[in-house]
Amino acid sequence: MVIEHALLQVRLGEEAAFEAAMAEARPLIAASPGFHGIEVRPATEKPGLYLLLVRWDSIADHRDGFRKSDRYQQWRALLHCFYDPMPSVDYFEDPL
Repeated sequence: MVIEHALLQVRLGEEAAFEAAMAEARPLIAASPGFHGIEVRPATEKPGLYLLLVRWDSIADHRDGFRKSDRYQQWRALLHCFYDPMPSVDYFEDPL
């Protein structure tokens, strides 16, 4: 299993709208093969900053499965308008 990690910087003042859009977008990613769970956590000391953690069977399930699906296009339309800058994604393996 791998964990997808991204820091999402949401434009200040748009946090509530982002959180509502994220709630709407969750079923899109949850329907993806290889998906095992998602966490989105707001930072305690930095307004607008969120930690995204998604558990996948493999990187390919994210990159080749979800990101190439119609569901990703809907996810993108719902969420990408909030980010400034666009986040980068990293993957992490099983714990040591």
